Amino acid sequence: MTPQHSPTTLPQCQNLQAQVDAVLNLLKQEPTLQARVDTSTVRASLKKAIAPTFEIVFAGAFSAGKSMLINALLERELLYSAEGHATGTECQIAYAEPTQERVVLTFLSEAEVLSQVQLLGKKLGLNLHDPQQATLLLQEQSLMDTLRDSCIAIIQQEGGESKSERAKQASAFKLLIQGFTDNKKYIDKTTNRTLSMEQFDFKNLQEAASYARRGSNSAVLRRVEYYCHHPLLQDGNVLVDTPGIDAPVKRDAELTYTKIENPDTSAVVCVLKPASSGDMTSEETEMLERIRQNPGVRDRVFYIFNRIDETWYNAQLRQRLDNLIGEQFRDSQRVYKTSGLLGFWGSQLRQTNASDRFGLNSFFAVSVTPDLEAPQFINEFNRYCSSSGKLSGDKFRVDVRSYESATENYVRILTEQGSGLVEQLIKDSGIEEFRTAITRYLMEEKRPLLLVNLADDLQPICINLRRNYLESWHYLKAQPQDVNALKEQEIQLLSKQLKDVGDEYKEHINAIVNEVVASNTNVAFEADFTKLKAKMVSRLDELLTTFSVSHVHQQAQASHRRNSVVPLIGILSEAFYYLANGLEEVLVAAVTELVANFFQQLTTQIQKQEYYRNLYRLLGNDSDIEQNLKQLETIVSSALINAARVECDRYVRERPEFFTEGTSSLFQLRQTLQQACRGYDHYNMIEAEPAIRQLLKIDFEEKVRDTVMRSFRQVINQSLNNQLLPIANLQAEQILAQYDRARAYLAKALEKEAEEKIRQNQRQLAEVEQRIGVFNEAVEGINSCLEAMQLDRHRLPTLDRSDLLLLPINDNIQALQELLAIGEGN
Repeated sequence: MTPQHSPTTLPQCQNLQAQVDAVLNLLKQEPTLQARVDTSTVRASLKKAIAPTFEIVFAGAFSAGKSMLINALLERELLYSAEGHATGTECQIAYAEPTQERVVLTFLSEAEVLSQVQLLGKKLGLNLHDPQQATLLLQEQSLMDTLRDSCIAIIQQEGGESKSERAKQASAFKLLIQGFTDNKKYIDKTTNRTLSMEQFDFKNLQEAASYARRGSNSAVLRRVEYYCHHPLLQDGNVLVDTPGIDAPVKRDAELTYTKIENPDTSAVVCVLKPASSGDMTSEETEMLERIRQNPGVRDRVFYIFNRIDETWYNAQLRQRLDNLIGEQFRDSQRVYKTSGLLGFWGSQLRQTNASDRFGLNSFFAVSVTPDLEAPQFINEFNRYCSSSGKLSGDKFRVDVRSYESATENYVRILTEQGSGLVEQLIKDSGIEEFRTAITRYLMEEKRPLLLVNLADDLQPICINLRRNYLESWHYLKAQPQDVNALKEQEIQLLSKQLKDVGDEYKEHINAIVNEVVASNTNVAFEADFTKLKAKMVSRLDELLTTFSVSHVHQQAQASHRRNSVVPLIGILSEAFYYLANGLEEVLVAAVTELVANFFQQLTTQIQKQEYYRNLYRLLGNDSDIEQNLKQLETIVSSALINAARVECDRYVRERPEFFTEGTSSLFQLRQTLQQACRGYDHYNMIEAEPAIRQLLKIDFEEKVRDTVMRSFRQVINQSLNNQLLPIANLQAEQILAQYDRARAYLAKALEKEAEEKIRQNQRQLAEVEQRIGVFNEAVEGINSCLEAMQLDRHRLPTLDRSDLLLLPINDNIQALQELLAIGEGN
């Protein structure tokens, strides 16, 4: 399968970057359009379309089979893969010519190893919290041997390396210790050393890959870069193997999440475990969600349900997997079921025969010893032959004998069945189907689809720019080209402009009144009213504190000289007048200040409005807006001062509740009467002064509260509403009535303005023409690239020469000639 053309190699696509940049720069010059468009998606699409590399990240849970799946795709044993082993290293596999194959290894620093030692030691309860103790561990071989034995003991207690989370962590710790011991000379204190395979005296890729695959070595490797020859890796395709998203070491899992969220990641192969576990894990669900949020990946996601062979032996697992795919992945066209283990080793069996016992004497030789069980593949192969139900009895007569060992059954069955069984195994593994699909995508579909994504993202931008240029062109061409015509046009618009100013003034006043009356969003007004409330409450406290029974007693006696005795009711009457008048002074002053501040703020806001500036341009004055507002301020202030006096005048009358049976005020009144009326001289009254103050406080606090919290705010709102809105309507009518004056004023200024307006229109028209030329040149260049990639249906819209025929008939010929001149100039 030959790779399709790339935008980076086709002559028609060499300037794609500059052409897209030109379109985006044109968009920047149109602020109203730019505000509605997110260009980051276009830039991400462009980056993918012209990038020399295309990263395909393999991501999934611990022990999901990512490494084995990559080995199966490439049909080479590059990456380490074993039951219970967690890849903790990012592995990148890129293309190389056959003679240029190589491996580049980057090691962890000693500081990073130390960090992992402390982390895993803490999780396993091995008492390595002290950094000095952990540092000493890396220097003492005997301490490391002791810790390795502790890890082996934990694994045995848990029943195996993959049997529990604790066992996985112990296995990772054991490999880390062994890897540090074996590779100490390559590990720097603080930096990550990068070494080529020649520095290890490896003769070829196989030797270097064998070293990197060893679990203890991979534990201390930060990154492994493979450069190998395989058609799948051509055209810049890079396969990336990542640690499990639930890896024992949290840093490893974060490495994977960082990778799938990186905008440079082009595609993701999600290797999922529900085929063997029955359900999606929370980590797998989070992984899929994070992938969806990466705009660099879009829909370039392959969903691989690995270990599909587990469902061959368990009908319940098979049904749960089918339900999951039907419910959550029904909209995806890239869902595959695979067995990386069977697919990879099946492909390796193609290179073997009976003479090397079908790999037992070659690639399985290290695994087959008297002390160890048969390799996992051999056990799974025998299981496939005996219990999978995949082999037709008519075509394959396979007998797995209980009295033979696993390896004896393996060799005998392959000797009897030959290559037909191997090919059936590979087919059932699903690897060939997945390899064919991803190869077709990477070699035939990838580049065109990346360019289609770019074109789709550019299309709304091009449509908006094209529409904007056409509207601007039509508008500017429709403008008068001589001074008299332009003056006449401006005068014809005068009445509408005056009406617009009046309407905008009314709307502005309505909005400000609404802020005050219907909400609390006018911050300055609310602050002033809060001050009014505070002053009223504070003044009441002052008046109650300074109230003197003796002084009031003297005033009452002075009014009735024939009598030497003053009734308590007389004292209370004078007190009510005293408090009411004192509060009136404060309320009048506060409301006067509030009105003055409100109208000052209102005037300032009006002066900042565009309609106010337009009014000056049309009339040379503000049509008495400020003068009318000053007069209105006086009216409103007078009305509210009168309202304040009426409000406080009512304080002289007791509240109805004052005498209601069972209330605190009545109780206090009785107490005060009893205390003040024990004698006839004023001393009894003076002794009752605290009680009198308390009685006054009970009555007046409620009155003041009602004023500041309810009644007087309503009075203010009503006054502003009743006064401002009618005046705004009258002002709008007054502005419109200024037409004759505005016409005379405008005629004086229009001569000079008209000449400048014509020159300005001509400049703007020239700018639009220049931008149309740049736009057409850039878009036609992008379209040439699309055509070269046989994507004609995704061409972007340009400004066609016939578009200006929408102009009025008398302008058609001249406009068309000018547009043709633009085209010829480009």
